[in-house]
Amino acid sequence: MSTSAEGLFDDVVDQRVEVRRKEMKVALRWSALLTLGFVLITLDVVYQGLLYQADQYFADLERPRFKGFLNFLILRIDDLGLRWVTATILLITATLISRRFKSWRPLNLSVLSLIFLNLFVGAAKIGFGRCKAKEDFDVCMFTDGMAYPSGHVSNALVTWGLFAYIIFRYTHRAPFEGLKLYWLVAVLTIAVATVSLLRNTHWFTDLIGGMFLGGAILVLVVAIDRFIPSKRQPS
Repeated sequence: MSTSAEGLFDDVVDQRVEVRRKEMKVALRWSALLTLGFVLITLDVVYQGLLYQADQYFADLERPRFKGFLNFLILRIDDLGLRWVTATILLITATLISRRFKSWRPLNLSVLSLIFLNLFVGAAKIGFGRCKAKEDFDVCMFTDGMAYPSGHVSNALVTWGLFAYIIFRYTHRAPFEGLKLYWLVAVLTIAVATVSLLRNTHWFTDLIGGMFLGGAILVLVVAIDRFIPSKRQPS
């Protein structure tokens, strides 16, 4: 690698078409596997399988009453899964990166991810119509509810995941070697899911289903990014 001042900022990502196609195929396989996982979880809930039993277990637990600063903190963690919060942070970050690197791709990918979130997660919520955990019905699918899958967890995984991805792609220049924030995505997603369980706002399978569907959406967006090369909008 060049040691010149200019060489320090050379792109270290392999941009060859064959490499991008390989990355796309891997991402599509992961998206398909995560979608299959979501389907299996859904079937388990509908037919009252093992995960359905876990739903009842977590719903019946006695929960502590949070007050003061602790309650404030829990609510703020829950906000990390709110769509308007995550979308605002993602779009601002994508806009700044797009301007800095003279490529609209980060912003395009961010908008696409939000469209997919509203389309797929919204359709699933309406289609399955699950009641909230606090209502504690036996099966409570197809009852005109909106609990399954968890939008909070899906939002957290997709938006914070893409936030990490576009930062990684556009800081992947020596000596930075890519600013990897994937650990942060895992922490935030698990934190949002845990708070939902503590507050009993979602069934356990709502959260697991949201993770699988959100993961499938995120990896699908990555696959699309890898599929379409562009010299005017590099990534």
